[in-house]
Amino acid sequence: MTCKLSEIVSPCFAEAHRQIKAGNVKELLAKGGRGSTKSSYISIELILQLLEHPRCHAAVFRKVGNTLRTSVYAQIVWAINELGLHDHFRCTVSPMECTYLPTGQKVLFFGMDDPGKVKSIKMPFGYIGIAWFEELDQFDGEEQIRNVEQSCLRGGDWFITFKSFNPPAMARNWANGYALKSRDGKLVHHSTYKTTPVEWLGERFLADAEYLEKTNETAYRHEYLGEVVGSGTAVFENLRIEKITDEQIAIFDRIKRGVDWGWYPDPWAYNAMHYDAARRTLYIFDELTRRRTANRDTAQLLLDRGLTREDKVCADSAEPKSIADYNKYGVKTFPARKGPKSVNYGTKWLQSLAAIVIDPERCPDTAKEFSEYEYERDAKTGEVLEGYPDINNHHIDAVRYAMESTAGKAGDASEKPYKSIFAQGW
Repeated sequence: MTCKLSEIVSPCFAEAHRQIKAGNVKELLAKGGRGSTKSSYISIELILQLLEHPRCHAAVFRKVGNTLRTSVYAQIVWAINELGLHDHFRCTVSPMECTYLPTGQKVLFFGMDDPGKVKSIKMPFGYIGIAWFEELDQFDGEEQIRNVEQSCLRGGDWFITFKSFNPPAMARNWANGYALKSRDGKLVHHSTYKTTPVEWLGERFLADAEYLEKTNETAYRHEYLGEVVGSGTAVFENLRIEKITDEQIAIFDRIKRGVDWGWYPDPWAYNAMHYDAARRTLYIFDELTRRRTANRDTAQLLLDRGLTREDKVCADSAEPKSIADYNKYGVKTFPARKGPKSVNYGTKWLQSLAAIVIDPERCPDTAKEFSEYEYERDAKTGEVLEGYPDINNHHIDAVRYAMESTAGKAGDASEKPYKSIFAQGW
């Protein structure tokens, strides 16, 4: 190489590069807005890792094959040139591939509109250990990505995948949900044009960004900052999906806990949270999700979580036997005061908070539910329908139950069977 990495890679990717070099990252998910240079960084990192692992080949994927030449192929050629390696690579468009001449390693390019090509990949030596999925949100979903990975990433002892996309506006898009899921070796990185050296962008780019910020802030946040801004139908516009530290949790008092019963296909859902009344902020820091799990076993899960006989759980009142089971197994459980208006009241109270903070690593299912929960539209007119949809809201319900007493009167006042709950200070 004849260049300094800092001259061609934005400083905001320096830590990601160090973590990959140290072997701590098996999957890098890079998201962000225009001018974030995430694709440039990945193309550079891909070539560097190719050279670092001489028995390894790389495969680059896009949803549509006819977009390859002017996008990811051109990007890889750019990276090769920027690294001063143009004399060491042979790049062709028929077949579309870049070959590292000293070893014969290849970078291959595939469109997923012809999945048969992926299944029939045969390498002259070694294995495919590097995969890059550009414009991740355009693929059909997590299952499609997983099938490709299982088909081509095999036979070696070292692997890394790169996934990059501009977050779609709609929270319910599968790629936005995937970004919230944590797993060992997965690093999620968010960048914007503001993390890119100014001289790389030019005056015209900055002027366009500034103009859009002044004239259409929502579009600016989506296009340039890479934010999930929704389409005006998000139920919870006060969400903050961010890490809640152990230090924060240690000082939380008056922990609230809620359970929504389930079996199959609906899950049993549990959440623990803390409400900062002074700041009107709810912190959701723990969750459990199970299907086809008996009451005895889910109760034990809570006891294993550290709950004592003094810790209270508020649960869906629709299953009095389950509530009785929990109390028998040592989990002090009270029924939620459900009534004809309880869903509306509880949800509106959550909407009224200054912020609902959800840790995406500790509570991935909860973060996904809250992020994707949107008002329904009339299929014919497109008008937003009144009321809250009763779908994919199990952790939302658990949170409502837990916060019922804090929110105040929940539901119709004529619903009196559970008045004693509030008399006990729950």
